[in-house]
This record gives sequence, C-alpha cells and structure tokens, in this order.
Amino acid sequence: MIDYASVQQGLALLFSSFDPWMVVVPGIVLGLIFGATPGLQISMAMAIFLPITLYMDFMQAMLFLTAIFTGGSFGSGIPAILMNIPGTSSAIATAFDGYPMARKGQHNQALGIALASSVVGVLIGYVILFIMIEPLSLMVLKLGPVEMFIVILWGMTLIASLKGEQVLKGLMAGFVGLLAGTIGFSEIGIARGTMGQTYLLDGIPVIPAMMGMFAASELFKLANKGFIVESEDSRKVNIREILVGCKMAFSYPLVLIRGCLIGVFVGAVPGVGSSVSNLLSYVETKRRDKDPESFGKGNPKGVVASESANSTSEAGSMATLLALGIPGGGATAVMLAAFAMHNITGGPQFIRQQTDVVYAIIFANFAQVFILIVVGLMFIPLLANIVKVPMRYLIPSVLVLAVMGSFGLTGNMTGPATVLVFAIIGWILRHYGYSVPAAVIGLLLGALAEKSLIHSYQISGGDIGYLFERPIALGILALLLISLFGQPLMKRIKARRAANA
Repeated sequence: MIDYASVQQGLALLFSSFDPWMVVVPGIVLGLIFGATPGLQISMAMAIFLPITLYMDFMQAMLFLTAIFTGGSFGSGIPAILMNIPGTSSAIATAFDGYPMARKGQHNQALGIALASSVVGVLIGYVILFIMIEPLSLMVLKLGPVEMFIVILWGMTLIASLKGEQVLKGLMAGFVGLLAGTIGFSEIGIARGTMGQTYLLDGIPVIPAMMGMFAASELFKLANKGFIVESEDSRKVNIREILVGCKMAFSYPLVLIRGCLIGVFVGAVPGVGSSVSNLLSYVETKRRDKDPESFGKGNPKGVVASESANSTSEAGSMATLLALGIPGGGATAVMLAAFAMHNITGGPQFIRQQTDVVYAIIFANFAQVFILIVVGLMFIPLLANIVKVPMRYLIPSVLVLAVMGSFGLTGNMTGPATVLVFAIIGWILRHYGYSVPAAVIGLLLGALAEKSLIHSYQISGGDIGYLFERPIALGILALLLISLFGQPLMKRIKARRAANA
C-alpha cells in the first residue's frame, strides 16, 4: 500500500526549496565523468566527494549522491561501447555487443541505446521501489537483532561468492573488515585493538579509510600508465544518430522490461548489485533469443539488456539500504556513511518514522531521469575524450581531493594518514585477489554487527535454541549456506551423475 499522506509530505519536503536541486546536475556530471573513465569507479567518486555532503542537509546530500550513482550507471557504458573497456564492472556485458556495433560504425546508435535503456531502467526501478516500499517497511519490522546479524553475514558472503574460486579470500577480507570496525571503545567502555594509539579510541575513521581503499588504491594500479587508454581511434559523436539509437531501444520492450526486473531484484540482494545483474540479464536475453549466435557480434538487444539491468539495480540496492540499513555494494556503502554523518540510522525505524523522506528520495530520482537525458546528450562528446587525459595529471588531482577531504573531516593529520594506510591495504588486497568491497562493508558494519550480536545474546540468554524459534532467521541462514556451498555442491552432483552415466 502507498501512504498518500507521506507522499504529500515528501513532495512538499522536496519542492519547498530549490536548494536540494542545485546539486543534482553537478552530481550527474561527476557520475558521468567517473563512470566513463576506466578505473575510476562510481563508488570512488562518491567516496571522494562524500566530505562535501557534511556541509549539506540530509536531503541535499542524498540527491547529490544518488545523482552521482545515476550518472555513473550510464557513463560506465561509454568507454565499453567506444573502446571495449568497461568504465565499471556494471558495464561488462555492455561491451559484448556495444563495441562490435562501434566497429561497424554504429557507435552513435549504441550510445543512444545505452542512454535510453539507462533512463528507462532508473525510472522503472524507482516505480517498483515506490510501490513496494510500504509493504517492505512492514515486512522488515519483523527483523530482530538475530536476523540483522545474519543478514550482515549473508551480504558479505554474497560479495565473497562472486569471486568464484576465491570465495575464501572474499570471506577473509570481509571478516577482517568486521574486526577492524570494532576497534575502539565498546558499548561497555572497553578499548579494543587500539595498540596503545589514542587516536584509535574512537575507532578507525571510516570515511578516510573508504576513500583510501576505493579511490587511492585503484589509482596505484594505474600509476605506470601514460594514459588510461592509449588508442587514438576516432571517437566522433553525432547527436542526431544518438537520438536514433534512443528510439531503437524501445524496439525491444520485452528485453527492456526483463532487464529492469532482473536489475531491481538482483540489486536488492545485499552484496550483489549491478555487477551481477547486467551479466544475468545479458545471459537470459541471449538464451531466450531466436538468434543467440548474433550476440557478441553487434546485437542491439545485448546493449539494452545490460544497460537496463545495471541502471535498475540502483533502485534495488536503495531498497536494501533504506529498509534494512545494509548497503548492497560499494556505492550504497558510501551512502550509509552519509547517513552516519547526518546522525541518521537507516533501517526499519527510519523507513517507518521518516516515510516522507523516503518518498522524497524516490521522487527526486524520477526527476533525475529526465535531467540525465539532457545532461547525457550534452556531455557525451566531452566524456568520450576523458580517456586522453595523461595519468600524470589525473592521479595527483584525485589524490589531492581525497587528502583534502579527509583532513577536513578529521581536522588533523589522522584523516590523510588513514587514507594513505588504507590505500596501501586496498592495493595489497587487490593485488592478492581479496575483495575490497567486502572489506569496506565489513568495516562499515562492524559496530552494527557487534551490537546485533550482543543484543541477540541478551535476548536469548545465550541459548542457541532461540535461533530455531525465528523462522525468518533460519530462512536467511539457509540462503547464507546456499551462497557458500550451493555451487560446489551442484558441481559434485553433476560430476557424480556424469560418472554414473
């Protein structure tokens, strides 16, 4: 059901002042730039500019961060189409058919298809969120501390399981992040893990640590390159042909709708997000098509399937963040940090007590869809040339922004030192195949996981049998176990059947 009183309050909150809207266009532009630059992740952009939101009110901060998210979802498809280099992991499947289209001279149409699919994806995703947010808020009220603790573990398990054979490394990174998140004073006033350092008594500064692991560590990988992309191939863009491509996207309504549904529901699963949804949508579209052999050779349906799914997953991950207080991935992990900066706790209480704010965020994203159309058409010619910026200019600029922002947050050298230390940690994790998103989400949720575990112990009196009285907790625990052991078990069953045959 839709709470129409809260809808009216949300609209009044959103349109009572023009101030929140002043940050939307800059946010979309930043998202487009970072999304369109290979190696510069959307979560990196949000982490770098997160300190700025400290000087905004909560609504303005949410509009700014979601605008970066929206712009980045489309921007990541630009280099995937033009140069076969996905701007982010959410655009991997976009390159499968987008780049062959560009090689055929259809790069303008492919860009138009990507823009239209992204716009439709965001719109449908938030429509679904608007309809489902009230039933979702009633459902999540049944979640207690036991369920929240298991959900946190499940989210990190899903992130770890995406690495296939490196699941153990992902789990290790997540649990190390959880332990790091408990450093400092506990709820009963006991200092843990400070190693005698007084600046750790309040815990690790999460935002500078996130900036180091997401932003600086990624740039270290690019330090030896003269340019992000060395190719000098023609990347001319024709606006009229892009509009033709926008019309082409609507020639495949079933592919659009299927991609949107896959995106919103996969995006709602903690730890999965657009990196998986675009691949699932692409694979499902190829499987159902009458001519699957045409995929990978410039089939427009492949671009539609990927872009609609990765854009719609934004709404799904926002549903998880708003309803459960659990980030679905790196971008929503940054948004969770913004919640903390404004002394707001996401989750059941937030969605029940501030429903008007939730609706205002949803309606703001409806408006961002139409702004993305205009800004996207204006900036595509410029964004295609960002890859020509020499790394000797790009790396120092990004690092200076990160260091200055962290210093502004802490007011001393603790912030810049944290950025440096966690940049090195992030680089080491990436180098040896450990999951950086799992470590960051563990760091963010360490205190929440500890609190939920303590409350569960207090409620149950230490009796493990209490778990068997919570059917929802058992269901989530079953999903966690399937995430860990489902794939290896299926492989064994198939191998045994093959041996018997």
